[in-house]
Amino acid sequence: MNGFRTILSVLVVAGTIATPLLLAAQSPLLAWRDPVYIVAGFAGIIAMAFLLIQPLLAAGLFPGLHLFAGRRVHRVTGAGLVLAVVIHVGGLWITSPPDVVDALLFTSPTPFSAWGVIAMWAMFGAAGLALGRRHLRLRLWRLGHTLLVVVVVVGSVIHAMLIEGAMETISKSALCLLVLLGTAKAVSDLRAWSGRGPTAR
Repeated sequence: MNGFRTILSVLVVAGTIATPLLLAAQSPLLAWRDPVYIVAGFAGIIAMAFLLIQPLLAAGLFPGLHLFAGRRVHRVTGAGLVLAVVIHVGGLWITSPPDVVDALLFTSPTPFSAWGVIAMWAMFGAAGLALGRRHLRLRLWRLGHTLLVVVVVVGSVIHAMLIEGAMETISKSALCLLVLLGTAKAVSDLRAWSGRGPTAR
């Protein structure tokens, strides 16, 4: 029975990730976009997918993986998240440098840009803390990393929901909702503010 539940849970996670990607690939809006822009857009969707599985891995909630194995994978997928965001922003820079500059300076007329930039810098901060975690007190590191991750998730969800692009609305909303719920569950279980959560690093 446990094996069946694990398989079912993995299929749900996989479906939640695959559905937005497949539906976005069929969007008619892609017909007017160049390849670099399309790659950048799909890198953004993949980054959202990483945001779904990252908290599950960190808190030992990913089906079929215990806490220590999940955290080892968490480090690898964290690097994948950073790479996806770099490709996303880099592709947008190649196709429209002025728009990216406006976004970075918070002067863009599109509200979603500011949320994306906030999430990006918070993600770089969280990644930097992850790299330097052995040089920080455990409770301080966990609290800082958790707070930055919450900013990443909230900023990314608002960023994605405000964009009217290739992603289909219902599947995008479902992915964003699960990202929020998964993060909330992980933060609640890990209790970084109390110092009494799981201590595997």
